[in-house]
Amino acid sequence: MVASFYPMQYLAEQIGGGHVAVNTLTKPGVEPHDLELKPRQVGELGEADVILYLKGVQPAVDDAIAQAGVKNTVDAATLTKLEEHGAEVGHDHGHGDEHGSEAGADPHIWLDPVKYAEVAKGVGAAFAKADPAHAADYGKNTDALVKKLGDLDTAFAAGLKNTATKTFITTHSAFGYLAERYGLEQESITGIDPESEPSPARVRELHAIAEKDKVSTVFFETLASDRTAKTLAGDTGLKTDVLDPLEGITDKSKGRDYIEVMRSNLAALKTALGAK
Repeated sequence: MVASFYPMQYLAEQIGGGHVAVNTLTKPGVEPHDLELKPRQVGELGEADVILYLKGVQPAVDDAIAQAGVKNTVDAATLTKLEEHGAEVGHDHGHGDEHGSEAGADPHIWLDPVKYAEVAKGVGAAFAKADPAHAADYGKNTDALVKKLGDLDTAFAAGLKNTATKTFITTHSAFGYLAERYGLEQESITGIDPESEPSPARVRELHAIAEKDKVSTVFFETLASDRTAKTLAGDTGLKTDVLDPLEGITDKSKGRDYIEVMRSNLAALKTALGAK
């Protein structure tokens, strides 16, 4: 089967277990949004038994999958409710997310363990339908994963309940669902494009937010440049740290898989927000 990028690969491996061989279109260390598919990859898509992807993250992949016409094609975005977070840049919600669908829906559902668990249940059901002979195994694997995600949700809720501040600053606004789930405020530097330069007005606004909300840390991510975060932090005397949007796992990731990296994210947020 084919998974579009790491959050889909993780679901497929955990739920499929020994019954599926997962081929991931996005190789480790590649920014998923920038992925261009080679003609050979597009050809191979048509031969997949199952395709699992998340529409709205990778336009090139969305187009190729639509052309592939594989019967068992599962769009994770249909398995939970997408919301509009847009980029909290100057609180202008008009643009939607940088790689959202036309409606501006935020695709980063995997960063909320509760939504990710909803998707996992839908994927388990889709696998059972595509391969009824192993339905019982898929069901068992899905339950085990949903329990792990439930434990993760409990850890986040408890860890972030009492914090000195609720505001965190990130380079790009991937953490809208996570912020909403645990009562936090995400402020992003560039919002639309992780590599773009923020406007001077936005930098002034972030300085004011950092002061007012007692922000201690500017977060950058593993697959995009940390330059903007470091410049802003230097100007404001703030620290920098990594908050990983988990779009891929590399040697630089703080953990070997989704659960481990999410626990590293929790530790970073607790420190940055002054958890009691």
